[in-house]
Amino acid sequence: MINDKLPKIWYGGDYNPEQWDAPTWAEDERMFKLAGIDVATINVFSWAMLQPDEDTYDFSFLDAQMDRLYKSGTYVCLATSTAAHPAWMARKYPEVTQVDVKGRKRKFGGRHNSNMNSPIYREFAERLASKLAERYKDHPALVAWHINNEISNYDYSEQSAAAFRVWLKKRYGSLDVVNKVWNTRFWGHTFYDWDEIVLPSELSEEWDGNNTNFQGLSLDFRRFMNDAHLECYLLEYNAIKKHCPNVQITTNLMGFYPGLNYFEWAEHLDVISWDNYPALDTPVSFTAMSHDLMRGLKSGQPFMLMEQTPSQQNWQPYNSLKRPGVMRLWSYQAVAHGADTVLFFQLRRSVGACEKYHGAVIEHVGHEHTRVFRETAELGRELQLLGDELLDARGEAKVGILYDWENRWAVELSSGPSVGLDYVNEIHKYYDALYQENIEADMIGLKEDFSKYKVIIAPVLYMLKPGVKEKIEAFVKAGGTFVTTYFSGIVNENDIVTLGGYPGELRNLLGIWAEEIDSLLPEMSNEIVMEKSWGELNGSYKCNLLCDLIHSEGAEVLARYGSDFYQGMPVLTANSFGEGKAYYVATSPDAAFLRGFLGNLCAEQNILPLVKAPEGIESVQRVKNGVSYLFLLNHTNGELSADIGSTERTDLLTGNKVSGTAAIPAHGVLILSDKK
Repeated sequence: MINDKLPKIWYGGDYNPEQWDAPTWAEDERMFKLAGIDVATINVFSWAMLQPDEDTYDFSFLDAQMDRLYKSGTYVCLATSTAAHPAWMARKYPEVTQVDVKGRKRKFGGRHNSNMNSPIYREFAERLASKLAERYKDHPALVAWHINNEISNYDYSEQSAAAFRVWLKKRYGSLDVVNKVWNTRFWGHTFYDWDEIVLPSELSEEWDGNNTNFQGLSLDFRRFMNDAHLECYLLEYNAIKKHCPNVQITTNLMGFYPGLNYFEWAEHLDVISWDNYPALDTPVSFTAMSHDLMRGLKSGQPFMLMEQTPSQQNWQPYNSLKRPGVMRLWSYQAVAHGADTVLFFQLRRSVGACEKYHGAVIEHVGHEHTRVFRETAELGRELQLLGDELLDARGEAKVGILYDWENRWAVELSSGPSVGLDYVNEIHKYYDALYQENIEADMIGLKEDFSKYKVIIAPVLYMLKPGVKEKIEAFVKAGGTFVTTYFSGIVNENDIVTLGGYPGELRNLLGIWAEEIDSLLPEMSNEIVMEKSWGELNGSYKCNLLCDLIHSEGAEVLARYGSDFYQGMPVLTANSFGEGKAYYVATSPDAAFLRGFLGNLCAEQNILPLVKAPEGIESVQRVKNGVSYLFLLNHTNGELSADIGSTERTDLLTGNKVSGTAAIPAHGVLILSDKK
């Protein structure tokens, strides 16, 4: 439970009373009650109002809002405002604004424009967080702290360059080590003085996003920027904890955002929160995977859905409306995957600037007689009905899918073998195959306890960090099933190739040698031809993108390539290792192959689908105190049915008893409890 002041699924979202007047506040209070809203996130972008100059702090407006909201029955998730520094700060201390990747010095404007390596910015941010915590630590409205907002953006200033050199000294100790791990004899890049090292920007080593001449340098720069942003966050975190140790602190993450290593951040967030903004055409399995990643950051601990839109975004290329019922459906999808809050951006639409067309609970028309408000009010009523029933419930998946931000950086920074190789897409292919089979999977990091799982899948495990090989081998020796793919085991943590043949340190575990890697053009494909039938897996399947040309070194060959000069070479292998098995998929297969392959592996480990259901039904299960809660979500425009087995369950939303075949209406949701 995030805070026992509010023992239910929190309902509300971002609220900006500073943009409105007193009569509007009174109307907000009335409409919040109608919608069942009980939490407002405030003070996200109010720094300029709280601190009009360097020496003056004015909390009178915030005092009044905290008191008003509490009196009206609304609790507060209080933000620190540090996501947008005031204009006076940028004018007096230009160092607080960023330098971009092209070397251009930013002026005041926008948001996320602060240089988090600036001592001035850090000092002011820490001071403000401390003053807020000291002032509101005992306020009865306070239920959570929200530091900054969607922390992001790299800085390329001289301040950051100097800080990067200090970071390198701490990490490597000497220039000799730096030169070795970056392989600087390539292109005559040997460094003889620390000050010769410059940031990898478009003025030096990088261009067009993730293209770089020196992967080791660019990889370390991303590690450094992650650490710098985290240090800045921790200044605020520790300042708040000093005054207010018992209220949970978070900052809103952004799913698969590439710039920060959220597994490292998770250790310093009391509760994970994130902002979910799928487009109309985003695969629902990708949204599910994103929720599971956020839940996986803290080993299955429930998270906060900090932001979603009740209707539409304003910043995507095509800002489609959520169709009737979809807001409710996607809200329950978040709850099914581990959310203990349902919060929106925003509660009332802004009248001006770039977010005036971003959806809100209260639209510009200003009254409750809108489709969006009716839907949000109905969801609010249901969340009141659920009470604390689902709080702290967790999943019990036996399949783990490894995801690693540093591995992603290394894959994306790689010069070759294919511009089509997208680490997140390849992860999603495996997740989606399980999703379509109604088999649950956790998204896990390298530090997770592998023994909780029967099957661990690690697509495109390009980078092997120290100790990872040993951890995987121990898992398989103890009886686990491990799956990895092409372009795995290639480099170490510094993006230096492990010599002696691909897949490097995994070669003995997998019982194969990958001699070459063929990159296929987008219109090209090959075939996976099964040696013999395996469950429903038989015949041939399409594959594309990359094809490893592998030789068995003891592994059983389960399938071979069907064409090209490497026709007949292994493409799918299984190697017995201790009590378990390690599988290698040497290419990027089609969806039909992956569903059959992963379905077979899970069946062998007695990992069964939650339900028997047609495509379009999502099934998820959370468990609490021995009671299971089965969520069935219909992502289609028509009624569908699922076979839930003979056990009678109770639908928490209707009270109906359900067993056998359960009918789920279009965009409908069932939450079935087996509590006796």
